[in-house]
Amino acid sequence: MDKKITGGIQAMRSLVKFSGAIFFISFITSCATITRGTEDVLNIESDPPNAQVVLSNGLTCKTPCSLKLKRKDSVVVKISKDGYQPVEVNVVPKIAGAGSAGMAGNVVLGGIIGAAVDAGSGAMYDLTPNPIKVTLEKAVDDNIKNKENNITEKLKKIEEMKQKGLISQEEFDKLKLEILKNEIN
Repeated sequence: MDKKITGGIQAMRSLVKFSGAIFFISFITSCATITRGTEDVLNIESDPPNAQVVLSNGLTCKTPCSLKLKRKDSVVVKISKDGYQPVEVNVVPKIAGAGSAGMAGNVVLGGIIGAAVDAGSGAMYDLTPNPIKVTLEKAVDDNIKNKENNITEKLKKIEEMKQKGLISQEEFDKLKLEILKNEIN
């Protein structure tokens, strides 16, 4: 065979191998983006269930629920229910074990571009905390608090009067009963 043709075939083979290697490296870089994706499912539970959930990005649901979010985005999750104190939870992206393994794979295989893609896409992150599990506490009515404070103050005053000898035990007992009757009704 002619040396020119042989040299051309070898050059073509080298070009095909080089192109294949470039394609393979391009494909395996950004491992986390390919294997994990750029979204995560945030699971939210509450006790009692059926609480309203509102995220700072505008998404809403009722517990228990699951919402698909970008792995790289931070959100504030507000959980509320009538008769209970609301709860807020900050959800933030943190580098995941699988995400850092993907990044290490990018570096080992020379995939600086892949590492940048994974970092930019958020694929290397997990949303934390996930799942969110909250126990809602019963709300205390301000009127009840005020009434309790009022009763406590009045009882303290008559106790002081008794200790100073301004009223007898019998008068104290009578006033105490009156205060409790009036404030409870």
